[in-house]
Amino acid sequence: MEEPVKLHLTLPLMEPNTYLVFPESVGRYNDMPDHRTEREADALPYFNLHYVAAGEGYVEDEGGWRLVQPGDAFFYFPNRPQKYRSSEDNPWDVYWMHFYGHRVSEYLTELGFRRSVVWSTNRNELLKEQMEKLIREIHSRKLLRPPVLSILAYGVLTEFMAQAVPHDSTRNQDTIRAMTELLPAMQDTACEPFSLEFWANKAGISTYYFCKMFRKATQLSPMDFITLCRIRHAKQMLLDDPNQPIYHVAQECGYESVSYFIKRFKEKEGVTPTVYRQLHA
Repeated sequence: MEEPVKLHLTLPLMEPNTYLVFPESVGRYNDMPDHRTEREADALPYFNLHYVAAGEGYVEDEGGWRLVQPGDAFFYFPNRPQKYRSSEDNPWDVYWMHFYGHRVSEYLTELGFRRSVVWSTNRNELLKEQMEKLIREIHSRKLLRPPVLSILAYGVLTEFMAQAVPHDSTRNQDTIRAMTELLPAMQDTACEPFSLEFWANKAGISTYYFCKMFRKATQLSPMDFITLCRIRHAKQMLLDDPNQPIYHVAQECGYESVSYFIKRFKEKEGVTPTVYRQLHA
């Protein structure tokens, strides 16, 4: 049986701070049913991110206690009141990071991360792995490699940002999870004719609800995602074979109209396919 874990590693503040993201402290609490935190406003001047790897806990949000389970996260901006606790019956295994950074508040606000405290990350094991890398670095080398600490903290944050959607009902979480599982297949077939009805049927929902939940899961519309996949494939083709005609690249990437392909490519990359090839081939 695993022993209870109470890990809390701290670092001195970097003054002046030149990093986009830098950790102030990190840690992990596991199998501790009495773990509870309450902070008044202005008590913690750092960003506070927790990821639930196992077990359960509760986070106070909008006047009530919200259950958090494996794959959920909760995230506070600096100086916000905070109240959260482990379940006594099924104590959580929770990883956490307090951090600060240069203009990171504006960046996260612009991306919409003020709109919720509790988030779902679809049981994101990569987020847990990033947390563990940061913990190992601080535990073994402490402050010997500040750039590495910043890179690892940024890795934690970007992994959270890539997967996080506001915590919602069980139905919504299940739908978002199903949506995320479809992404590899959608990417692999992106250059084939796109059918919204086909993918909605695969998810077992209407086309309207598919678009709504797809945007929640990815911050993109289904067609925007397909376009990004097609443009990525086109860029690779342009570089792999400098002599391949543009019209052939367009057809291979799902565009019957060369002019429309060029238009979409320039919208995403800022240059035409021909200019892109000249710049990078």
